[in-house]
Amino acid sequence: MTDQSSNQMWGGRFAAGPDAIMEAINASIGFDKRMAAQDIAGSRAHAAMLAATGVITDNDAEAIREGLLTVLSEIEGGTFQFSTALEDIHMNVEARLKEIIGEPAGRLHTGRSRNDQVATDFKLWVRDQLDAAESGLLALIRALLSQAEAGADWVMPGFTHLQTAQPVTWGHHMMAYVEMFGRDLSRVRDARVRMNESPLGSAALAGTSFPIDREMTASALGFDRPTANSLDAVSDRDFALEFLSVASICAMHLSRFAEELVIWSSAQFRFVTLSDRFSTGSSIMPQKKNPDAAELIRAKVGRIFGANTALMMVMKGLPLAYSKDMQEDKEQVFDAADNWMLALAAMEGMVKDMSANREALAAAAGSGFSTATDLADWLVRVLKVPFRDAHHVTGTLVAMAESRGCDLPDLSLEDMQGVHDGITEDVFSVLGVENSVNSRMSYGGTAPAQVRAQVARWKEMLEG
Repeated sequence: MTDQSSNQMWGGRFAAGPDAIMEAINASIGFDKRMAAQDIAGSRAHAAMLAATGVITDNDAEAIREGLLTVLSEIEGGTFQFSTALEDIHMNVEARLKEIIGEPAGRLHTGRSRNDQVATDFKLWVRDQLDAAESGLLALIRALLSQAEAGADWVMPGFTHLQTAQPVTWGHHMMAYVEMFGRDLSRVRDARVRMNESPLGSAALAGTSFPIDREMTASALGFDRPTANSLDAVSDRDFALEFLSVASICAMHLSRFAEELVIWSSAQFRFVTLSDRFSTGSSIMPQKKNPDAAELIRAKVGRIFGANTALMMVMKGLPLAYSKDMQEDKEQVFDAADNWMLALAAMEGMVKDMSANREALAAAAGSGFSTATDLADWLVRVLKVPFRDAHHVTGTLVAMAESRGCDLPDLSLEDMQGVHDGITEDVFSVLGVENSVNSRMSYGGTAPAQVRAQVARWKEMLEG
């Protein structure tokens, strides 16, 4: 077989043969250059520690420090030339450092390996993303609190199975999402605490014989402590998996809310109006205003959850310690992080800008026999009717109202007494939607007073 036919077997993109294929599959610089700032921060901390412990001289440490700052400025300024032949961000930075400061650059890697270096860089990057997610979630929660406070007493239909169930308040519905995103916020903070241990100094897998100070580098990089087992430290990607898990759950919450915004903004519902900033028009239908931002947010969970599954599959069969498979950890996390942050920002913008149609909400709240449960509860509470019997009486009255094309409050007292002679005029005190929501004073209920109490509780927690 000729060389030419061999090359064709590898594919036209790799005309140089197997060497080109190996370089392409082995190199990660195309994506891990995003960790440049974290890599340089880790190297600066490592060099300072090596000098403090006497492993390298102060002069070498100072040269390394200054050289790394120069490399960082080149990367941030867009003048740095990345090379796939140098495989990854670590080797690219070190090679450029050697060009700038010469021999001292060769001492930077003393007492560490690319294994603990990449684990440290990646942890620092993920930690930064968790901090960004915390900020995004806090902004979204505050936007929801503003909506809840403004509409604490606006009645709207509550749904189960997307069928009218019982009246609730706009504020109560907004606060449901505050609770969801509040749990996401808790998971973000919890994940950050658990991941905040420094792998730096674990070296390849067994630690190092150099007299390094891992507490010093951990502190310099904002970690709570160094990792306690070098084998685990270089092979651990739980922090990335947990990040993707948290992102997946939050993206699911965003998707659920986005689905409601798509429904609510339709001509059939008219519950909300989304701002022009987060909507688009149709190319041929001038009347259309499409909730594209909400629809795109709704789709993000697919790729974010996909990233979670992909990394889980990468890690599931790896023996200790480091394997090159783990190079496949970053692209999924980078993509998920980008899309999570974008979805959070877009949802916050939509919530801040959207206007609820109070009249349409109120009209819908009174439809679909939404106070039937209130009637049944009244029968139980006031007339001491067993609940199953009250359910039957209420169902009979609902059927009567449905056959007449009216709602329960439109039935006369005589109509109701024809079904149960114990019913009195007092029953009408619970049948209006306003009466219904005001009566739901149980903790966490939809009554406006409860909604305002929950808004105040959340504001106090956020300020604290």
